[in-house]
Amino acid sequence: MELRQLEHFVAVAEEQHFTRAAERLAVSQSGLSASVRALEQELRTPLFSRTTRTVRLTEAGRALLVEAERTLAGARAARDAVDAVRGLLRGTLTVGVEQCVAGVSPARLLAAFHREHPQMELRLRQEGTSSLLDGVSGGRLDLAFAATVSPAEWRGELMPLAREEMVVLCAAGHRFAGRARVGWEELPGESFIDFHPDWGPRRAADEAFAAAGARRTVGLEVNDVHSLLELVQEGLGIAVVPHHFSRKPEAARLTAVEVAPAGGRRAVYESVVVLPAARSLSPGARALMRLVREDAVREAGVRGAEVRGAEVREAGVG
Repeated sequence: MELRQLEHFVAVAEEQHFTRAAERLAVSQSGLSASVRALEQELRTPLFSRTTRTVRLTEAGRALLVEAERTLAGARAARDAVDAVRGLLRGTLTVGVEQCVAGVSPARLLAAFHREHPQMELRLRQEGTSSLLDGVSGGRLDLAFAATVSPAEWRGELMPLAREEMVVLCAAGHRFAGRARVGWEELPGESFIDFHPDWGPRRAADEAFAAAGARRTVGLEVNDVHSLLELVQEGLGIAVVPHHFSRKPEAARLTAVEVAPAGGRRAVYESVVVLPAARSLSPGARALMRLVREDAVREAGVRGAEVRGAEVREAGVG
């Protein structure tokens, strides 16, 4: 069994298509197929269930995928470690990111990283938090920016980035508009707009409703914040979202209303960096984490200045 064969196998598993996998790896489709067949012959079992239209992992294939990803991640880490000793930072850094992570700017971080380490190849995967956790644990991702991760889900290291309250976001004509606060008992019966269940803001909202003992039905599910804000603006429903959503330009005509604590607890949205549990950070990931810490300090300073400015304005001094 060779690393090359494992790379071919993982590419087909991820693409679920031999032609796309061959294009991604810049190899011929016949060569890729032969490589996978040789691996199946060595393991004496089919790894894929093939039809004219689909390519799916068999049970044996799913078992191999976990170990293949770990093996390839270990090989990359070994090469990166040798390069680091030689004073080089090369290879690939693969980062996962949730939508609307607070506390840092992933785009600004990756741009700064690219300027400092132009020889490193950057790969970015935007996924929901559950998928990000699987990616880091399986070695598919070097680290990830995620949201609302519970200790039961992740036993590795989590670096906190930001913690903010959830608010109700509604159109100007809604019955909650103009209110300073609403209670959880007032929310059932409303039409709700939210993300798909794996996205961090949805996870945070679902946890908040469960903790408050309130039930709701999400009628409109979206995959991006801009669609959510547009639907709220059109009066098609309300949304329970992280407070920073209300500061987006697209939310200028919307109203953010505080949600009363339930059982002494406020509903919060937490952004974190998810770091590997069973293996050390790669040199590239360590370099990015240095930038993360610097950016987090910078963001905290900006938020502190905004809060102080708001306090001054409320006091009528500014």
